[in-house]
Amino acid sequence: MNFDYSDEQKMLRDEARRFLAARCSTAVVRGVLDDPARPFDRDLWSAVAAQGWLGAAIPEEHGGLGLSRVALCALAEELGRALAPLPFASAAYFVAEALALYGSDEQRGRWLPRLAAGEVMAAFATSEGPGAGAYASPRTRVDGGRITGEKLPVTDGTDAGLYVVSAADGLWLVERGTGVAAEALESLDPSRDVARVRFDGAPAEKLGADRLGGLGDVEPQVQAVFDRAAVPLAFEQLGLADRCLEMARDYALSRYAFGRQIGGYQAIKHKLADMYVRNELARSNCYYAAWAWGSDAPELPLAAATARVAASEAADFAARENIQTHGGVGYTWDADPHLFYRRSRQLALVAGAPDRWRERLVAQLETRNAA
Repeated sequence: MNFDYSDEQKMLRDEARRFLAARCSTAVVRGVLDDPARPFDRDLWSAVAAQGWLGAAIPEEHGGLGLSRVALCALAEELGRALAPLPFASAAYFVAEALALYGSDEQRGRWLPRLAAGEVMAAFATSEGPGAGAYASPRTRVDGGRITGEKLPVTDGTDAGLYVVSAADGLWLVERGTGVAAEALESLDPSRDVARVRFDGAPAEKLGADRLGGLGDVEPQVQAVFDRAAVPLAFEQLGLADRCLEMARDYALSRYAFGRQIGGYQAIKHKLADMYVRNELARSNCYYAAWAWGSDAPELPLAAATARVAASEAADFAARENIQTHGGVGYTWDADPHLFYRRSRQLALVAGAPDRWRERLVAQLETRNAA
C-alpha cells in the first residue's frame, strides 16, 4: 500500500510552497511577532482565503473545494514549513471538523461556507487552564441558552467571530458579541495568537441541536475533534522539522571554521543525520495518519496519537539542533532559528501536550492488543 501523496497532491503541495515562499517570508512572521496589536497577518489571510485553502476539505455544497483530507495535510505541511502567522488551524482543523462531526445540517450550511471563504475566524475553546486534563469536566455552564465560563488558553481566540465551546453538557456555538470578552495573552510564540475568553451570559446554540435534543458527553466529543485535528497539526510540525534540517544543512555548507566547511566535521554530520532520521520516522507516521483520517478508518485514534508523538519529537529536536548548528549566531534575535523553536513549542501544546498524546498512544495500543 502506498501512503505517499498522489501526483495531484504533490502538485498542490509544490504550488503551496511557491506561493508561501513569495508571500510568507520570515519578515512577515517577524512583523506579527514584533507587533502585539497584530494577532495575525491579515493580508496573508486574505490571500490564503482567495486560494481556497480554508475550504480545501469542505464539501463543494458548503462552499469548499471538496478535496480530500490528505490534500489538506499537504497544505498543512507547507504552512508549518513557512511558519504562517495565521488562524488557519483553528478554522480548518478544529471548528470545521467539529461542525462536520456534530453540527446539524442547518449549522453546517450556515457556517462552513463562511469558514471556507475566510469571512469568519473561528476558535475551538475547550481548555480551562493549565494541566493535561484541563479540557475535561468543564466548569462552563449553559442555562436557558446563555453560556457562562472562562476558557484559556484559546488559540486564535482574540479576533475570532465564532467559538465552539465545551460546556458540561456538550459543545456549543457562540458568536462574538454581547457577553463575550477576549483578552490576548503573552506566549512564547507571539506570531500565533493565544487568548483568555470570558463568556458572561452570551447567547449559545447547541452543536447538533436538531439531533434528538443535541449531543452530550462532551469529553468524547472533544477527543474526537482532537484526534482529527492532530493529523494536520502533525503535518505542520513535519514541515517545520524539514525546514529546520534544510536551514542547518545550508548553514553547515556555507560556514567555515579552521579552513573547512563545518559540515565536514563529524559532530555536525551526526546532528544532521539524527535530524533526518527523526523527520523520516515522523513522515511515515504522518502519512499513515493521513490515510486513516481521510478514510475514517477505525485505526484513526491510534494513528493520530502515533503521528502526533513522532512529529512533536521531530519538530522539537530539529528546532533545537538547528540553533546548535548555527552556533552563537543561532541564539541571536536577528537570526531565524529561534522563530522555528518558538513555533515548535507552540504546536506541541495545541490539542494537548506531548505527554498526553503519549498516554493516549499507550492506551490505544493496550486496547488493540487486548482485542
